[in-house]
Order: sequence, then C-alpha cells, then structure tokens
Amino acid sequence: MREDLRESPEYAAVAEYVRRLHEPGFGRPHHVSDLDMTTDAGRLVVTGSVYDKLEGLPRTALYEVREGALRVLTSGAGSAKAGRLAPDGCALAFLSDRAKADVFQLYLLSDGQFGEAVAAPAVPGTVEFLAWSPEGSRILLGVAGLGAEMADAQGSGTAGPGDSGLPSWYPEVEAGTPQDAWRSLWIYTPASGELEKVSPDGLNVWEAAWSDEEHVLAITSERPGEDDWYSAVLSRLDISTGEVTELLSSEVQLGLPAGTSDGKLAAVVQAVCSDRWVVAGDLILLDLVTGTSCVVDTSGTDVTAVQWIDRTRLGYFGQRHLESVAGIACVGDGPLPAKITADELAASARSWASWFYPAGAFTCDGQVVVIRHDYDLPQEIAVIGADTDQVLVSLAGAGTDYIASIAGSARNVSWTAPDGMVIEGVLCRPAGNGPFPLVLHVHGGPVDAYKPSWMMRDYAVPLLVSRGYAVLHPNPRGSSGRGQEFAAAVVGDMGGADTYDYLSGIDAMVERGIADPDRIGTMGVSYGGFMSAWLVTQDSRFKAAVAGSPVTEWYSFTFTTNIPRWGLWFLDNADPGQAGNQLHERSPVMHASKARTPTLLTAGANDRCTPDGQAREFYQALTGRGVDSELVIYPEEGHGVSRFPAVTDYLTRIVTWFGKYMPA
Repeated sequence: MREDLRESPEYAAVAEYVRRLHEPGFGRPHHVSDLDMTTDAGRLVVTGSVYDKLEGLPRTALYEVREGALRVLTSGAGSAKAGRLAPDGCALAFLSDRAKADVFQLYLLSDGQFGEAVAAPAVPGTVEFLAWSPEGSRILLGVAGLGAEMADAQGSGTAGPGDSGLPSWYPEVEAGTPQDAWRSLWIYTPASGELEKVSPDGLNVWEAAWSDEEHVLAITSERPGEDDWYSAVLSRLDISTGEVTELLSSEVQLGLPAGTSDGKLAAVVQAVCSDRWVVAGDLILLDLVTGTSCVVDTSGTDVTAVQWIDRTRLGYFGQRHLESVAGIACVGDGPLPAKITADELAASARSWASWFYPAGAFTCDGQVVVIRHDYDLPQEIAVIGADTDQVLVSLAGAGTDYIASIAGSARNVSWTAPDGMVIEGVLCRPAGNGPFPLVLHVHGGPVDAYKPSWMMRDYAVPLLVSRGYAVLHPNPRGSSGRGQEFAAAVVGDMGGADTYDYLSGIDAMVERGIADPDRIGTMGVSYGGFMSAWLVTQDSRFKAAVAGSPVTEWYSFTFTTNIPRWGLWFLDNADPGQAGNQLHERSPVMHASKARTPTLLTAGANDRCTPDGQAREFYQALTGRGVDSELVIYPEEGHGVSRFPAVTDYLTRIVTWFGKYMPA
C-alpha cells in the first residue's frame, strides 16, 4: 500500500461512499452543534458545518431554527460559529474568521436577521468563546494567543492559522513559553465600543462565565501549557479591580463553571478527565457569600453541561450508563448546604450530544431543547418535556438515507469482565446471521464514552458494517457515565484491568455467535490507538490492527508530548528516572517481540499530543521482527484525520487492511 491509492478501485469505492453521504447536502449543514436560545425558546440558533465540496475541513455558519427549517443568518467569507443571543433576543453576537482565516473575532447582528454584521474591535489573538452579561450590556470574550496550544480533542496543534507566512525553509523554534501562548479574558461594551482586557498578566484562563455584572467565574492556571489545565482551579475575577480569588482546587479536574446573575451561587463540574473540553463528573455547588459548598446528588449521572435557569434552578445534562439525562437541581433558602432537590426531567437511550457528551438548553418553564441522534437517526433538534416531544428540524436527507440503508443496526450489549465487573458497550452489525468478522473499536481518552449515535461519530463504522463486519464499541473501566470511581479505575492502570474488559467483550461476542474467533481485529485513535497497539502484544487472537495517533512508548512520549504530567499521573505517577515502572511495563514497543498481528499505524505530522514518532517507533519495532506493518503520516493533520481528501485515503487504508488480513 505504499503506492498512490487514488487510482485504486478501493479508493474509488470509498470516495463514492463519502460522496453519496455529503454531495446531496452540499451547501447545507450536515452537522449542527453549539445550540443557543432565548429562555422562552422563541429564538434558537446553532452552528452548522457545511461542505461545498469534499476538500479540507467544512466551513461553519450560523442558522436559526424557523418554521421547521434551518435559515442561514451569517453571510460573507470565512466561517462563523458560537452564536449567542442577547438576553432579550434582539441581538446576536458570534465569532467569524472572515478577516483572516482561522483567526476568529467578534461580530454582531443587531436584529439577528439577514444583513451585514458589524465587527467589534479586534483582539490580539483568536476568540474561543463569548458570553453576554446578565443584563446584556457587555460581552465576555475568551481569547487565545495564536501560539496557544489546542486540546487533542480539538485536533492538537496551536490556535493560530496553519500558514505562518514564513518561508518554507524557516526553522521551527522553541525557547520557553512564548508570549502568545496565553489565554486571557476581555470585555466588549457594544454601546460605547470599548474593548478592555480584564484578566491580569500571568493568569491563564481556560474557560469562563459571568457570576454577576461585575464578576466572572473562570478555570485558571498560573501557566499556559496544555498540561497545566489538569491542575487548574476555579477562580472568581473582579472585573473592576482585577483581583482574583481562588474558590476551589481539586486533585482531579474542574470545568463548566456557571454562576447565578446575582453573584451568590456558582456551579462547577469536578471530574477525572483525560482531555480538555471532555468533562463528565460530579456537580459541585458553591455559596459565594458563606464560602460553603456541596455535591449535588444526580442519581448516578455524570454531569456534562450546566445552565442556571434562574437564581434557584440549575439545569444539568449528563450521561448515566448508555443514557442521556437532563435534570433540574433546586436550591432552597439559606446558605449551602441548604436543601437541594435534583429532579430528573428526561432520560433517553438516544444521544443528545453534538460532539462528545450530552448537552442542550433549558427553557424557563423547565423543558429542554437538544440535538439528538442515534445510529440509525441523523441529527434532529427537538423540544423535550414532561408531556412534550416535538421535532423542530431534522438534518435527514438523501445522504443520510443512503448511510442508513447500508449501516446495519446497533444495539446495547453488556458482558462480565474476569473480576466480575459488568462492562457495557454498543454493537453495530450487518443484517443476517453471524458469526461475522469483528472489529473492536476502542474509544479515546481513556476517559470518554460511547453512546448509540449517528454513524458512531466515525465514517469508518457504517463503512465497515456495509462490508460485512461487526464493530464492537466497549465502555471499559475508565469510561464516563458510571460515576467517578469507575472513571478513576484506569488512572494508574492504563493497559491493566481495562485490557481484560476488551478481551472479555470479544469472548462474549464469540460465545453469542456474533464474532468469528478466527477473524478478530482492533482499531482506535489516541487512547484507542495505544490500546490497539497494546492488545496485539498481549493476545495472539488479533488478525489485523489499525492504531491511529497512538502512544507506543511512554518514556519517549513523556519527553516529546505537550501533556507529559498527564501521562505520568495516569501511569501511577511513574518516575522517568527509574527503570521497571509503568513507563516501561505498559509500552507496546517494549512488548513488540510478542506481537504477530499485521498493524497499520497512522499519525498526523502536526500532532503535539501524541507526536508521529510514537507511531514510527512501533512500526519499526514490528518490521524489525518481520511483522507486516505500515506507517502512514499525514502532513497536514494533527490529532486524528479530519480533512478531505486525507479522510478518504485514511478510510481506504482501513478497509483495505482489514480486507487483506481478515476479509469478510
């Protein structure tokens, strides 16, 4: 497969697959995210991802849900995203890179309708998020310097444009922490046109929300590196004085801050996390007057999004096992821990996530609006309440009909690991009777979770099912949706007990007549890439493996990644200066002599999280021992493969690899 695949019949077939999915929807959203609305649901906007042709990344634009359809709100060059309606619904603020590609600045539409948006003064960097103040008079901006690191969940790399403007021969230079690596907070006042930086120098702000008109809640650290997020704290910033007060620190991670408009209460989620922006955990309430706090009992739901509906009602979304959940926590009178009741509003086997975890928006009367989908249901925006289930708009069309016709079916499954732990997952399979060749699809993280979702968030899944493969998506220990003790079980034990959660899942599928024991493969990206490389060194049953953006040697990873402290923490606080610890014991490269499985390794040249050298190390370890292996480095990709036509090439290599070594 070293030759150019673009002239091969397999490439043509995969190109036809993605063409039939996307071409009928060219110029229209194929995916929506980032839902925002007025509290009466009178106006609702989303960010739509749009392909005009299968080249590069999709552009994004803002759409309003109106009369059962998505009506475009933004025009002009570039992309627009993160639409936020003013509290009275009469103005729309959003981000756009129309002035310079990949550098997002603030724009406003006074009436939220068609028209030319007005640009706010530019900030020095790119705006990552925005929020109207409670009274709607000011806009909070989270600004990343153009050298700030991106999370691996965002594709890794840096926040600035890919084209530096420097000549191709110019060297890449690193020398400590550059000035443009920091994230800061700014406030724009539309009435006066004033733009002001409000966070002090030396404070890195990862995310933020209003507390009242004069204060902001923020997740902060004293350094700007991606690794510093893992020890960030919850702070409160006084806008007028610049004073920063630390409210909460944690041995794990904090995210999703939210405050009441009177500045008296704050909420934050505390969770074991492996990726910034991927947060699912315990809901913490803080009384900012008395300094007390408490954990809200959400009946086993890992909270993934929060919204203050008013000063006494906190809406939350989350995942519980394989369900999406929405609830409302009501705060009684008096200081915390006052009486708090958490009532579940709705739960669904369908996904309410536009990207990773459940999210949505609450109306003032206690209903929720979500972007929901399932393996056989493309995205739709729906209103859900005690006696309500109304679809406002659907993204179904000829392209999604095609995928549904070839994608087989999905159902939830469970099995028992060797130590008695019940493990859950989602099985996608073709029609007809098994046994089928089975591909184990390992999620990233390791703290993440599968749910039944459109295409299982991966072009490869319905493609493989259409070729006759069953695909098993496990949620092993370390996954979200089953409480923090379950999620933390992988910390200090990556590649330990979770290894047998995967292997016992394969055993269960064989015993149930679903999987052919002689045709078992594994694939995954990021942690899924590590685990796929690890599994082929621990068990001889695998006939083929595809490891994307993997870690294969934890020692060299520690000194080349942008998140070394994360790796050491998850490896039982291993000391790189000491031999014989998990840095060595859990590295696939160190066990390569036991591997016999043909393995395809892929990586992005711009990946700062799992550098491409990790894939190369395992490739050379395997080929040095005579094991069939192939190394594929995509020069324009970061963490994972996301741009066309690289996506088509990547999918072609996956189906060709499995087709060669474990044909359907």
